Amino acid sequence: MTLSVSVLALLALAACGTESGSGSGKGSGDGGDTVQSDVPVTGVAWSVDSVTVGGKKTEAPEGARLEIDPKGRATADFGCNHISVDAQVKGDRITLGKPVTTQMACDVKIERFEKAAIDAMGGEHTAKLSGDKLTLTTGSGDTMALSEEKPADLVGTKWTVNTLLDGKTATTVPADLPKERTPHLTFAEDGTVRGNAGCNSFSGKATVKDSTIVFGPTVSTRKMCPEAEMETERAVLAALKGTKTYTIKGSTLTLAADDGKGIGATAAPAGAENSSEHG
Repeated sequence: MTLSVSVLALLALAACGTESGSGSGKGSGDGGDTVQSDVPVTGVAWSVDSVTVGGKKTEAPEGARLEIDPKGRATADFGCNHISVDAQVKGDRITLGKPVTTQMACDVKIERFEKAAIDAMGGEHTAKLSGDKLTLTTGSGDTMALSEEKPADLVGTKWTVNTLLDGKTATTVPADLPKERTPHLTFAEDGTVRGNAGCNSFSGKATVKDSTIVFGPTVSTRKMCPEAEMETERAVLAALKGTKTYTIKGSTLTLAADDGKGIGATAAPAGAENSSEHG
């Protein structure tokens, strides 16, 4: 199943505070009056720990996250769908509008958490920051507990590709791809990259300098797969050519050319990078 969402929602996840050294993105005068926060919540990748709605606490699945950008837009992924919402931040008050979400079918437990999280998102919240922990509380007492995500390392991390960028839109990688052929890549200390593009395994040279990666020619196996997998593979391999700018925000990697074409990927859970490759 393939769905399109605004590319701006994905790029917001890599807007600032990245490993590649882009600006802090605190958002001052140019952002207008939309974001004026006494609590530093914008431009930070937040990992969602749990939500409590109607007194019932639900733990978040692995990889659930939320970010409010300095321009007044919040984006979230609670383990299944891409979610975006208008956000106004003033002092310690955060007002979130009506969430707009993709409509993918997901695991029942993840769907249950996603529904609770969306219910907890709407309306005005009071933000309380304690160290790297943030709590958002609605007027009715519903809460969302979050922790600041630290940027994952580019090298040595297994990056699972979940988004294809064509310069105007971001398209999710089909969720029904066989697990062993979910596209992924890992950068190594020796300046190489290897992984699976959606059908075939590949390897090649990748030279990292500052915020760019220069990809050399890749070699790959030559199997044929169903068209959905081959279409994904073509897009992934196209993103691994030439010079690309990379940003890492929390556990999210964006690789893109100057025209905005590229891929978005998420760091796999600890230990997954050591899993065997499948062709």
